[in-house]
Amino acid sequence: MASDLLSIAASGARAARAALDVTAQNIANASSDGYVRRSARMSEVSAAGGQGRIGDISLSGARVSGIHRNADMFRQAEVRRTNSDLERANTELRGLENIEAAVEQSGIYDSIVEFEAALQQLSGDPGNPSLRAAVLAGADTLASKFNIAVDSLDAAGEGLRFDAAAAVEEANVIGEELARVNLRLSRAGEGSSDRASLLDQRDALLEKMSGIVDISTSFAPDGAVTVTTGGSTMVDGGQSAALTMTEAADGTIAFQLGGADIAPAGGSLAGAALALESATGVRARLDTLADEVAGTVNAAQANGVAFDGSPGQPIFAGAGAAGIRVVATQGSAIATAPAGAPAGSIDGSNLAALRQALGTADLAGTANGLLFDVSSAVSGRRVTRDALDAIASSARISLEQQAGVDLDTEAANLMRFQQAFQASGRAMQVASDIFDTVLGLR
Repeated sequence: MASDLLSIAASGARAARAALDVTAQNIANASSDGYVRRSARMSEVSAAGGQGRIGDISLSGARVSGIHRNADMFRQAEVRRTNSDLERANTELRGLENIEAAVEQSGIYDSIVEFEAALQQLSGDPGNPSLRAAVLAGADTLASKFNIAVDSLDAAGEGLRFDAAAAVEEANVIGEELARVNLRLSRAGEGSSDRASLLDQRDALLEKMSGIVDISTSFAPDGAVTVTTGGSTMVDGGQSAALTMTEAADGTIAFQLGGADIAPAGGSLAGAALALESATGVRARLDTLADEVAGTVNAAQANGVAFDGSPGQPIFAGAGAAGIRVVATQGSAIATAPAGAPAGSIDGSNLAALRQALGTADLAGTANGLLFDVSSAVSGRRVTRDALDAIASSARISLEQQAGVDLDTEAANLMRFQQAFQASGRAMQVASDIFDTVLGLR
């Protein structure tokens, strides 16, 4: 009897000590990123009968059957999903803000207005050389603003592509690390603290990956994860497929996984792709606007004569916002007079036709519409981002409440397991006293 009591009490002391160790581990890692609360899983150890005790019940105490991670697969999947959506929105918003700055700060709208104002002033005195020079200077400024806008757009696109390339490299590193974790999980003991640490590492890597590209996961009984994205497998067992990025001629980007084309729907890569598509659209509209400015002015020039009576020559040359430039060198080259007018004519009818053509084309309105559309897109994406941020924060809070360390709970566990340890020690003392008493019987 005393020997049974002693072994039972010893097993209880060992179990209580293990639970105290796990509690101390939780407290120590309360602020560690990605740490999931552990608990010692206890189970009864009992055996019936034995030699000389057939039909008797032999109680054998308790044991620690494993270390349990307080993880919720659904909440973790929700955190990954919402994180992927949020990173896509953040990246796209940053790209659109840079696009907005490139168009707005270039001052294209103001330059168009100033160019038309210079033409209006010249219409009051078509022969004034100072006013002619002012018109030519306004045209040169307008062309420069288009060039600046395109350069700024190119810089914004280059930044997006650079960040996307860095994210692709990071995704490949994470994929390789996940493959290594899978291999280590296959060798880790069931319910061991090593397995719990590996599972924490696995979940942290999956969350990082979800911020780069949207992923789907499936888990094996040993905890190994299979990761897919865009319908292609990224990590399977100890193998990971390479993610690559290609750049099209228009600056947009595409992705391949193991050689197969994929179209990410979430993560920073999806956001970068969306922002670059927007940049390409804005660039096309700037090119159209620049060509319309040059075409309208040059067409009016062809219908009139310069101040020296020679046929009107183009003021602008080049194609698109990047190529537009002023080729006229003298203010006298502005064809204010109609065809057939003599040299020195102050007939401004062709200038009036040019102003009317510019008014009909409504170039300032087109530039303003472009600015409005870009600003509206930024405003709309900001609202979406804020909503996704709230959703992602809610998902994370829910996970942390379920899987995180609550110091109040751990403090209570310290007292509970300490008392269990002391009680088991007292039981061992009682067993020792009984044994001594038995030995002392005569």
